[in-house]
Amino acid sequence: MQDFFDCLAKQYSDNLPFVVYRKPNTSEIKAVLQNDDTIHVTNDFETTGFVFSPFDNAFETVILPLAHSKMLSTIYTFNHVDELLKDDIDALKSNKQAHVDLVKKAIEHIKTSDLQKVVVSRKEILDLEDINIFSIFKKLLASYKSAFTYCWYHPKVGLWLGATPETLLKIEGRHFSMMALAGTQDYKGTLNVEWQYKELQEQQFVTDFILDNIATSVSNITISDVETVKAGNLLHLRTLIKGHLNLQNLNLKKLLNNLHPTPAVCGLPKEKAKVFILKNENYLREFYTGFLGELNFDVNIKPRTGKRNIENRAYTIQKRSTQLYVNLRCMQIKDNTALVYVGGGITETSNPESEWLETISKSKVVKKVL
Repeated sequence: MQDFFDCLAKQYSDNLPFVVYRKPNTSEIKAVLQNDDTIHVTNDFETTGFVFSPFDNAFETVILPLAHSKMLSTIYTFNHVDELLKDDIDALKSNKQAHVDLVKKAIEHIKTSDLQKVVVSRKEILDLEDINIFSIFKKLLASYKSAFTYCWYHPKVGLWLGATPETLLKIEGRHFSMMALAGTQDYKGTLNVEWQYKELQEQQFVTDFILDNIATSVSNITISDVETVKAGNLLHLRTLIKGHLNLQNLNLKKLLNNLHPTPAVCGLPKEKAKVFILKNENYLREFYTGFLGELNFDVNIKPRTGKRNIENRAYTIQKRSTQLYVNLRCMQIKDNTALVYVGGGITETSNPESEWLETISKSKVVKKVL
């Protein structure tokens, strides 16, 4: 395992692109190390590699292509980390009024237009000393076992780390799945909680949006019941959506453009919400609320066990797999500062003070490991 992190440290010191990541509820850590510092992009999403896509699809998706990289993996075991968090009170006070004003503006816009929901966000700037990105990454691993945890670096693009609870989509052969995740409240020792109408409505917005946009690409769709799930110090509402891809007319680029950004990170109607965000947030989200993950990887699948295929258990089937995650609970490292990004969904019934407190709770996911 030490050799694994030594290779990453050398890649970083040589100013070469890499990503190291762990999928939810697994112990395997993978890394993709690009062999030069070229910025590779994908426009058709037919390349094989690790993609990092921005919130605004007017900008290009960066890819670390496997054809120009090497892959490493290791098994990493860890103990739970629960460190005390000290907030920078002065910074929070100066940030609060701007965010509350933005929420009020969003609510007023919703009341006077056909906008149903818009997600507004902010960033906190934290001064850091003696930054060790791999130490931060290991703390994320230890703290958030059920999240997609990553550290992504390109010398010409930037350095990002995160532990996101939200899957954008998974494709394995013909099997398709997505997650509708919305609503937030603090975890207080139990999953048996009550949700307000605002959070339930937000979650339904996301579910309906996904179903509308996969209708021509996915068949045999099944929808789970809405459930409460824990992600770090937070609770969310989640619905799982599964089905079979219609591979003959599948256009992954078109499907991703239809789905991203979802109402969970943008709003409804999507384009009008996006216009409001770009006009009023007064900062560029870059890769926050974009997506990232494995694109068109070849994976080996073992047949299901059973009497009918017992003789085939020793064999594996190779399938094409894409697993993409929404870039939430993340930060960008610049020089000796960490830019921590947080936001929340605003509807007509939102309360500005409550929305501010929600962003405070979300920021603790990342600030905990700094």
